[in-house]
Amino acid sequence: MSTPYHAAPTRYDSMPMRRCGRSGLDLPAISLGLWQNFGTDRSPETQREIVLHAFDRGITQFDLANNYGPPRGAAEEMFGRMLATDLAPYRHELVVATKAGYRMWPGPYGEGGSRKYLLASLEASLRRLSVDYVDIFYSHRFDPTTPLHETLGALKTAVDSGKALYAGISSYSATRTREAMAVAERIGLDLLVHQPSYSMINRWIERPDSSGESVLDVLGDTGLGAAVFSPLAQGMLTRKYLHGVPEGSRAAAEGPLHTSFLNQENLSRIQALNAIAGRRHQTLAQLAVAWVLRDPRITTALVGASSVTQLDDTLGALENLHFTRDELRAIDRHAQDGDVNIWAHRSSNL
Repeated sequence: MSTPYHAAPTRYDSMPMRRCGRSGLDLPAISLGLWQNFGTDRSPETQREIVLHAFDRGITQFDLANNYGPPRGAAEEMFGRMLATDLAPYRHELVVATKAGYRMWPGPYGEGGSRKYLLASLEASLRRLSVDYVDIFYSHRFDPTTPLHETLGALKTAVDSGKALYAGISSYSATRTREAMAVAERIGLDLLVHQPSYSMINRWIERPDSSGESVLDVLGDTGLGAAVFSPLAQGMLTRKYLHGVPEGSRAAAEGPLHTSFLNQENLSRIQALNAIAGRRHQTLAQLAVAWVLRDPRITTALVGASSVTQLDDTLGALENLHFTRDELRAIDRHAQDGDVNIWAHRSSNL
């Protein structure tokens, strides 16, 4: 039997909080994402240890999606058990986010941006999480086959019903984000946050699309917050891959992190960035997280963790968030897009 959990009284002492866009909601500078490492293929004891340690360190936002696992839904079920036990006394201190958009069940209503799919998925997520509401409900991806007013209308229904407190979008291009904000204003939905991928080797949100605006431009202009995911580029921006692909690593398993990403050009960039991190007395992971947080338009960096030790290393980024101009120039010489954005086709203007 596990030891009863009591949250650390110091949990709010060292985590910087950032206001999410022009809302009234503060989020921790670093949040825990449960995309990887929280399925039935991982130890429940280790998962519990990571989540509780994260909260003890001031992480109040936990980011999920309907399809996180494996199998799909497993991460929500695991977190739901914790919300019903260890975290039950602290529910009102937590921001629980989930998403819907990718394939969840067979048939024509099992993915996308339709009202039928999104609201059915939210109901299923609430059951798995054993809660009456989530704090943030996202459209996980832009769906070119569904009108935006239908997708955003479903988010509005979720908020109006009290089953979500806030609504967000994920991996929308600058053009689609601007359109979404216009539709949201028209229907009376306050969008809170955008969740795009962003890292030193995946800088797509800085680049203008065909509209002449970048995602960051739109966020700054409209007041949307930004919860960026994969700031470590699925582990590429850690010391694990400095010299290639080790056995047993995520890349070796040929999942979302493809071995082709670890080509010589990208490895050379990563090694150069690691040297800069060393001069700042940081690990490469700490440099990568601090770098995405340098922009005031970024609210929080969503990080994963396979152990408490790994999480603590990442949280060490908070000890040095300041960059000199010379450091930023040096980083820019090596922080170039490495063609690692596996979500690019979902962020197109099509």
